[in-house]
Amino acid sequence: MTRKIVIALDGMGGDMAPDMVVRGAGIARERHPDITFRLFGPATRLAELVKRVRWLSDCCEIVPAEDVVTNDDTPKQALRKRRTSSMGMALDAVADGQADCIVSAGNTGALLASATVMLRTLPGIRRPALSSLLPTVRGETVMLDLGANMQCDANNLAEFAVMGSVFARTVLGLDQPTVGLLNVGSEEGKGNETLRDAAAMLKAEGSPVQFHGFVEGNDIGAGAVDVVVTDGFTGNVALKAMEGTAKLYTGFVRDAFKTSTLAKLGYVLASGAWTKLRKRVDPRRYNGAVFLGVNGVCVKSHGGTDALGFAYAIGVAVDLVKYNLNDKVVGDLKKLREIVAAEVAEPVVAVAGGTGTP
Repeated sequence: MTRKIVIALDGMGGDMAPDMVVRGAGIARERHPDITFRLFGPATRLAELVKRVRWLSDCCEIVPAEDVVTNDDTPKQALRKRRTSSMGMALDAVADGQADCIVSAGNTGALLASATVMLRTLPGIRRPALSSLLPTVRGETVMLDLGANMQCDANNLAEFAVMGSVFARTVLGLDQPTVGLLNVGSEEGKGNETLRDAAAMLKAEGSPVQFHGFVEGNDIGAGAVDVVVTDGFTGNVALKAMEGTAKLYTGFVRDAFKTSTLAKLGYVLASGAWTKLRKRVDPRRYNGAVFLGVNGVCVKSHGGTDALGFAYAIGVAVDLVKYNLNDKVVGDLKKLREIVAAEVAEPVVAVAGGTGTP
């Protein structure tokens, strides 16, 4: 792709907006010279901020938006504001082809509902899913769904697997990412019927998904697979449990180094190692969850992130646009459905041809 990528920014989304949004756009523009922005929000306030950022002077169009979708707004309230809010107008720019993607740090539920209504879903996709990258022992793993769908059937999980596989190829650069279904055990007979039916679809011969099988919760951090697929209820619980555990152990370590003068000295001597660790698990590096399955690129930044974290979210959006994520999702899903349909039809064809056993 040689043309400029146009990114619609929700200028008022996030705890520290609009300052964080504008400064994050400046960092992203320095990293990606081939992008331009349409920035939605209060024009006068945004113009003052843009003037202070060196890299934005010639690549940022400010579009006035009088309303803001707050964290307290319900999806219905957000949809009522879609023609006047910074979030809604940014989504509208993508729907109308005036922008290639949207990045917002605003209300997650409002963004998902608005994106589903305004952008609609890709052909063949029943439900969009929220996906993100997680740090693991082996590097990074894609996980979805992280909260968009509380209940899923086997078809939903199979679609998530296809979307997650394409996402991993696009963002992580993997040729054949391995995909696992999150379960209570790795054995084939474990789990409920929905999981077993989804597994049967994904392991069909010729499937575009490199299906590993079932994985357990402790396999996520171990990096046993490149893509972990589950329903939104389980995924959100697992994600919050991992975040809570990380904070717990961080607190334990901090307290341990305060117990004595020798412990404090040990911390100072190991300061280089601790700096590397902080960088390795810095949540800003993994910022940028994606609503996979909507007919457009929609990236959700963490609401409490800073400018650097927001720049990483913009970087995710740039990769998805550059490498035509949605076209690949549609193609792979069509291939999987054709393979599954052919497997189901085989016994019928055999009987019709007279080769079945009476």
